Amino acid sequence: MQRTIKKRLALLLIPQFFLVKLLSLFPEFIEQYYSNGIYPYISKVLRFTLGWLPFSFGDVIYTISIIYIIRWFFINRRRLRKDTRNWFIDVFAAISVIYFAFHFFWGLNYYRPPLHKNLNLEANYSTEQLVRVTQMLTEKANAVHMEITRNDTVKVTMPFSESQIFKMVPEGYHNLTGTFPNLDYKPRSLKKSIYSIPLTYMGFSGYLNPLTNEAQVDGIIPRFIFPTTASHEVAHQLGYAAENEANFIGCLAAINHDNIYFKYAGYTFALRFCLNEIYFRDECLYEDMVAHVDKGIIKNYKEVRAFWEAHENPAEPFFKVFYGNFLKVNKQSKGMESYSYVVALLTNYFDESLGKVKKH
Repeated sequence: MQRTIKKRLALLLIPQFFLVKLLSLFPEFIEQYYSNGIYPYISKVLRFTLGWLPFSFGDVIYTISIIYIIRWFFINRRRLRKDTRNWFIDVFAAISVIYFAFHFFWGLNYYRPPLHKNLNLEANYSTEQLVRVTQMLTEKANAVHMEITRNDTVKVTMPFSESQIFKMVPEGYHNLTGTFPNLDYKPRSLKKSIYSIPLTYMGFSGYLNPLTNEAQVDGIIPRFIFPTTASHEVAHQLGYAAENEANFIGCLAAINHDNIYFKYAGYTFALRFCLNEIYFRDECLYEDMVAHVDKGIIKNYKEVRAFWEAHENPAEPFFKVFYGNFLKVNKQSKGMESYSYVVALLTNYFDESLGKVKKH
């Protein structure tokens, strides 16, 4: 009886694969019936069930699963030769269950329409638009920086603990609900990952557990980037699977927060992306524009860069390639490069806002 069930589970992997491929051709269907249909209920139930735990339940499950998998392969290593057929049935039955759980609990969000379409924004932008927005972000970031430090050469030090920042994150999302009602974020499920050190050496500052819907943040990253990193992972929780979209939404949540340190993190986050894009387009123009950024902000940028350089790992490129290919499989054709496409969303969103201000 058990063997029959495993066979059926293993065989179900094939129709599941083709069903997901078929659904990916209908992003509007995904948007209406999954991302804005059943998914919000799935997410809220998981966050309500596990969000109150002071530790990452998903990380504990990962740990137990890794130990179990290693033990299973060790115990069943001889079966691969003697009972090859049933060995593969066991393996593919497990993969089939995980494949279903991943897509049902979160993964189908990869196939919803691009955010710029829902916001009626252009997907492309000119250098002139980018310069306008970068100038605006520079002014905003400098103003907030000066308000905090009263000295343009002093870097900002975040006065809050990680747990305090986690408690504060929902406020930025609440402030966005007037414009984006679907960004209402409650209950909260934000936690430090018990795998913070491995995450750091792999080059990641956080991740969303798709099976438990817990947002994980690397607990040892510079505190300065905690608000935007946590807000980014919350965007994933709310169903925005694409990295560029999570960056954009997380940035807006930080900028719209009532707390000035969150605003600083949000504005400098957006400014860094835009400055990097200008550098790729025109190095001389970049030098001119970065000269107008407060030296204290540059010190914060250098603090983050020094942190990642201090934790470089020879295997990091492997993890980045692996994750990049994972993104490509899930409809993000640029892979890890899709992170940089947040500039298109930021530029068009803020440039449109600047246009409205000028008209008034």
